[in-house]
Amino acid sequence: MLAQAQQQSQDSLQKSKFWSHVHFGGGIGLGFSNNYTTISLSPTAIYQFNDQFALGIGFNVNYSKRKDFFNATLLGGSLISLYNPMDELQLSAEFEQNSVNINYKDSNINSNSYTYPSLFLGIGYTVGNFGAVGVRYDVLYDSNKSIYGSAFVPFFRVFF
Repeated sequence: MLAQAQQQSQDSLQKSKFWSHVHFGGGIGLGFSNNYTTISLSPTAIYQFNDQFALGIGFNVNYSKRKDFFNATLLGGSLISLYNPMDELQLSAEFEQNSVNINYKDSNINSNSYTYPSLFLGIGYTVGNFGAVGVRYDVLYDSNKSIYGSAFVPFFRVFF
């Protein structure tokens, strides 16, 4: 009985050690250019391996609009890695795979649905121990398919 109680205690300790390294949060993105608006929410969970490195998964919800041309919605998922080479700096790499649905205002243009990958490389200023503010760049950016107004997308990322 004592051995079983000790094993359960060790199992609980290992589980709590794991969860003490898991952080939840995500990002909010806003992009603006000529008559173009993008708003995104990206809830994310990361595992903090040490003070410098974390890996995680996320989900993406995005709405984009180009005035008098189209509205688009996006749903998808992502894999993210974060690296803090110093306290004030956060570097990131994030792969997104998204399902895009575009509805055009002009009835002569067919609406379109497709999947679209993005590979963002980012740099941000770390805000305390919980987040970062910065910009990310989509190295796979295609102006004909991306719903982002630009390859550059500012972010505000928070984890708890």
